[in-house]
Amino acid sequence: MKASIVTIGDEILIGQIVDTNSAYLAKELDKLGFDVIEIITVSDKRETIEAVLQKQLSIVDLVIITGGLGPTKDDVTKNVFCDFFGDTLVEDERVLNHVSEMLERLFKRPLSPINRQQALVPSKANVLFNKVGTAPGMLMCKENTAFISLPGVPFEMKTIFKDEVVPFIEKTFQKSFNLHKTIITYGLGESLLAELLEEWEDNLPQNIKLAYLPSAGSVRLRLSIQGDSKEFLEQVVDNQLKMLPQTVIPYVRAYEDLSLGEIVIRELENREKTISFAESCTGGKLSTMFNEKPGSSSYFKGGIVTYSTQSKIDLLGVNQATIDKYSVVSEKVAIEMAMKAKERFKSDYAIATTGNAGPTKGDSPAEIGTVYIGIATPEKVFAKKYQFGQPREKVINSAVSKGLDLIYNEILEK
Repeated sequence: MKASIVTIGDEILIGQIVDTNSAYLAKELDKLGFDVIEIITVSDKRETIEAVLQKQLSIVDLVIITGGLGPTKDDVTKNVFCDFFGDTLVEDERVLNHVSEMLERLFKRPLSPINRQQALVPSKANVLFNKVGTAPGMLMCKENTAFISLPGVPFEMKTIFKDEVVPFIEKTFQKSFNLHKTIITYGLGESLLAELLEEWEDNLPQNIKLAYLPSAGSVRLRLSIQGDSKEFLEQVVDNQLKMLPQTVIPYVRAYEDLSLGEIVIRELENREKTISFAESCTGGKLSTMFNEKPGSSSYFKGGIVTYSTQSKIDLLGVNQATIDKYSVVSEKVAIEMAMKAKERFKSDYAIATTGNAGPTKGDSPAEIGTVYIGIATPEKVFAKKYQFGQPREKVINSAVSKGLDLIYNEILEK
């Protein structure tokens, strides 16, 4: 089964907003067994929308369109949708009553002529009720393709998709499965990893696709396969994982799609251990990462961002003499930061970061891109020096990833 996603809106094309709808729909359609072959963003112009709808005919089984269903003059999707199917707009009584009730209940005002237009739908369309907004979705079929138009407001789009679109898909299309297995590796670049996996990759069954997804310090390997039986697909993929080269195994951190932060959190939870952070150049990214998950208080004791040199002295208690002798970006300072964080938060482990992320130097003569990462464990404290280059964002993300991998290895030793 093939699908396309079309988002409509000049605000996306000029970068004013980020298109999160497509990411959500692609993930959900993949779960339902669809092969999403195209994601397209087009302007609010009538002729552009008409052209992209025409292009999809009989090429895909399903097209989902989001955006352009509001009551203002720049929202033209509904009229184009209607013309594309040679239909006329009619007033839907259920939608009209719903719009009127929402306006009176939430905004304490009567239905206006512009709001009444929300109840207009193509006469032959299956109306997809929007219980959390005023713009309904619409479903119509032409030739061998089903077209579904949804509002662009994310929470409205998601609600209609779950309540109306998923049941339609499950009833209409043959059940299929897309299975993805992700392997998280750390410490090998993409090219070197590909060299080590070359023979293994060449021997993969033809129906398995391998993708390399690199990020700061880490490479995700994604194995993808399609079929009618989920159990069979899992068995096929698991058999291939058992044949991973031994040279790669030491760099594997997980066999599921987790971030390095999630991997460390899982290990802390399994061992009932806690962690804290003293961050300088990473600016609180580690603390934020560990605070996002509900129940984080069971493993996250706290974090402190001591960006300036003086704050390291005043808030963490780093020795002024250490800074004067070795500079604020140094092994000794990173060690003291990690040790102080562990002591002050009474945690089992701690990570500290201090560096010159750039683009200019701060209070240290260390080269731009230099980062020291301090690690404190129940038995020891140490720091390591890294040169992450530039730009600034790369330095910060690399420092976060390296700190997580260092602490992961320490936790596993216990």
